[in-house]
Amino acid sequence: MKQLLIYGQVEPINSEAHKDLCVQAKGQFEFAREVNSAPIVAAEFMAAARDFAIVFAGTEESVVPVVILGGRENANQFVGEEGQWTASYVPAFFRRYPFVFAEGADGTLTLCVDQEYPGLNRDGKGERLFDAEGNRTQYLATMLNFLSEYQSQFVRTKAFCDRLVSLKLLEPAQARIMQADGTARAMTGFFAVNRDKLRQISDDDLKAMFRTDELELCYVHLASLNNVAKLTAGDEATEEPATTH
Repeated sequence: MKQLLIYGQVEPINSEAHKDLCVQAKGQFEFAREVNSAPIVAAEFMAAARDFAIVFAGTEESVVPVVILGGRENANQFVGEEGQWTASYVPAFFRRYPFVFAEGADGTLTLCVDQEYPGLNRDGKGERLFDAEGNRTQYLATMLNFLSEYQSQFVRTKAFCDRLVSLKLLEPAQARIMQADGTARAMTGFFAVNRDKLRQISDDDLKAMFRTDELELCYVHLASLNNVAKLTAGDEATEEPATTH
């Protein structure tokens, strides 16, 4: 199984080992072709809701928001035949690739790169990670800032999810996915906010969620569920129920 869904072999970046390493962006998303759901952070809800159904994956004690990308296992219907992304919004989880933070036992974060990314080369093609003096290039600094912001948003998103769990606002849910033969199948393994429970929270909790924009996030999530209608099981659908990862 690939690390973190899309990563193959990650390696910490340093100026000595990667002094002549370049990243040639190919604008291709073959690496995401077999991913039928992907995590997002709270800051992405509004943009992601235009294209995808936002749900919550995990357990009753701990969840993360994810977007559903396909109606069957190991299939992302938003990656085209030539590897292009076909939706209007690309989740940050994919935009940061081939970079990722690895967290050490002491909580420190180390910037890593996936050695299996086909755009990596030492032929001077694309963007260098370090200049001739071993300093970070503007490209690497930009990617580091992007991942740092993503990590900050991840912390905020966890607080939102923890509130949903503590208030018991989530319930197991399923989606009906149309198959090629016109019949429907169930996608399970995720949670959604219960509208009735949301209406019944205390005034104090309501005010707290309003002030932190968490109330808005709940309703964006609920509205996004209409995008389930865009999902298809595809020609290779089986009788096994699909689940989110």
